[in-house]
Amino acid sequence: MLAQLGKLRHGHLRLLSHGQQWSFGDVDSPLQAEVEILDDASWSLIAGNGSIGAGEAYIHGYWRSPDLALVTRLFVANLEVLDALEGGLARFGRPALRLLHRLNRNNKRGARRNILAHYDLGNALFERLLDPTMMYSAAQFQHAGQTLEQAQLHKLERICQKLELHPDDHLLEIGSGWGSLAIHAATRYGCRVTTTTISEAQYSHTLARVQALGLNARVKVLREDYRDLQGTFDKLVSIEMIEAVGHRYLPVYFRQCASLLKPDGLMLLQAITIRDQRYAQARRSVDFIQRYIFPGGALPSLSVLLDTASRHTALNLVHMEDFGQDYALTLQHWRENLRQARTALMDLGYDDMFQRLWEFYLCYCQGGFEERTIGVAHLLWAAPLARRAPLPDGA
Repeated sequence: MLAQLGKLRHGHLRLLSHGQQWSFGDVDSPLQAEVEILDDASWSLIAGNGSIGAGEAYIHGYWRSPDLALVTRLFVANLEVLDALEGGLARFGRPALRLLHRLNRNNKRGARRNILAHYDLGNALFERLLDPTMMYSAAQFQHAGQTLEQAQLHKLERICQKLELHPDDHLLEIGSGWGSLAIHAATRYGCRVTTTTISEAQYSHTLARVQALGLNARVKVLREDYRDLQGTFDKLVSIEMIEAVGHRYLPVYFRQCASLLKPDGLMLLQAITIRDQRYAQARRSVDFIQRYIFPGGALPSLSVLLDTASRHTALNLVHMEDFGQDYALTLQHWRENLRQARTALMDLGYDDMFQRLWEFYLCYCQGGFEERTIGVAHLLWAAPLARRAPLPDGA
């Protein structure tokens, strides 16, 4: 393992263990990371299970870092080293992990189970992790000084502008979250919204918000799988839900979305994507997120999304915007919210191991966005008869 670390080319790692110290990489690099091994069980976990083992060791408190996000960023910046650490003894555990992941496939029954495993961890957790909008997706910052709430509201407004919402529109949202987009569209643009989720917690929360705001006539909240939806809609939106669809069901998803759109409709996806060059490898692998955070989750690449849409629908891509660096900043805000809520979460039963799991998850993702191995994008498709106007300034 130390020999592999000696191949670090980007950034610098200072490794401490029981009074010993090692230095790897470029000591003059602006990317400086530090890891202290507190328990030698870390070595066997990493050797036996690669990055998943590193996460497991962190969750158990076997190692620590003054800045965990820098550690994850350093290894993402050195993918050759990361891939090598996933080899060795770790390769023997991969078949079992792949089998477990296949058992989490997103058919209707599996999708509901997978969603419950994450989004129904308790609204109390997400209320402390997120800002008042309760948006659990990338914000869009106009400048670094914006609050997270301001950036999330800006994102919602940009989405509605790109969809060219009007009062006579009927908007379908696949993946309600906690209801913020549906409420924003209905109150600001006066349109009708049908929104669906298969999360019990999100359904109850969204329904309560809609009723409290007196929006029952404009917003209809469903608890249905996207494959069971019927009707036709002027516009369709889905914010970071496609990651839960799974590679196998992408054609089904796009065909269903296209069938729900009117001939002149518009459809916007906000999608987390993996670099095209890493997609095939990711399909063969199981990472920390799939193992511990999003069972059944799978990141598509941009080219896979575009190819699937073009092969299975008549939709035409008319706009795309990548804002992965905004996701890195969003994750920083969530990490700080998690840190500040530590005691309150402990009192609610979210113990130290659970919070360390989430800290590792957020930093793991932040490193990927900062190094652009993953991104997030708005993709706007038009149905065949759509004749859309130019995007408004700033959209």
